[in-house]
Amino acid sequence: MRSLLRSGVALVAAAALGAGIVLAGTATGADRGNGNGNGNGLGGQPATASQIYTDEIKDYGVCRGVDPECYNEWGNGWTEGEQKRILIWSRTAGPRHAHLGTALGPGLNPPLNANNVAQAGLKKWAEERGIAVDYTEDLASFTRLNNYQAVVFLSSNRDTLDDTAQTSLMQYIRGGGGFVGIHNAFGAEYHWEHYEGLLGGANFYNHGPNRDGTVETVNNRDVSTSFLPETWPFKDEWYNLTPYPSFVNVLLEVDQATSEATVAGHGEHHPVSWCQYYDGGRSWLTTLGHDVAAWTDAPLPGDEFFKQHVMEGLESAMGIKPFCTV
Repeated sequence: MRSLLRSGVALVAAAALGAGIVLAGTATGADRGNGNGNGNGLGGQPATASQIYTDEIKDYGVCRGVDPECYNEWGNGWTEGEQKRILIWSRTAGPRHAHLGTALGPGLNPPLNANNVAQAGLKKWAEERGIAVDYTEDLASFTRLNNYQAVVFLSSNRDTLDDTAQTSLMQYIRGGGGFVGIHNAFGAEYHWEHYEGLLGGANFYNHGPNRDGTVETVNNRDVSTSFLPETWPFKDEWYNLTPYPSFVNVLLEVDQATSEATVAGHGEHHPVSWCQYYDGGRSWLTTLGHDVAAWTDAPLPGDEFFKQHVMEGLESAMGIKPFCTV
């Protein structure tokens, strides 16, 4: 694991540098000891709770942050000449978003219903870029993850994975796999700490009503943001997160007026998209994507920006394009 920085310090440092990057923490070099520069004889793994938690921020006992040294090139990322392929996981064990529609049938790639607009939309967007798509909500089909360069949790919420599936996902990520979490993926696997870390140490807490807001581009150097204006309109149910993401490269925020829609609003800094390396893999994340129109041809201000943002982020997580540029 890397030595850690308090989130407030990182925020101030980033602002002072004028880099346009909000880092709630950072990896700081080649130290794989116990966070204070001392080895513990356990191959760099933390040995006690005091070594796992530093400055009240969890590091989950794995290498995570913006340092590419946290990535394992063990075969699960895309290589030139290989078929590009992703798996979309949209199973829910709690409230189901309207953009997911009715539950899918068993097996891999069951017929999509007319109201499965998010699955259909993401599938179409990917195939337009030459990416083959499998999709499922069946635990029996959440297997052979090494066949994919990215696994997309598309508003899959609550406890949708059993022990076997959790192990499969963890091993896949450690092998250099890509993970993309969209919207209510932040309301999933609350009791699995490894997954919370995969989200950047964040969980869904609450949100205000679906409402118009202004998205602010914080980092315009990443491939998923380089084409975006400084601000752009979008409509969403703006998520408040507890814990707040840490050790990540924040890409987008929502303006303070929108973020204060509920008591738990984050105030001046309210991230809605970010990326990180995590436990050997790549993780690209966004809380955006609530509105049904975001996934269809229905007009919605900012929807073309959202579509390109998601697809560029997906391709970066797969290893097709540069990942998580700071």
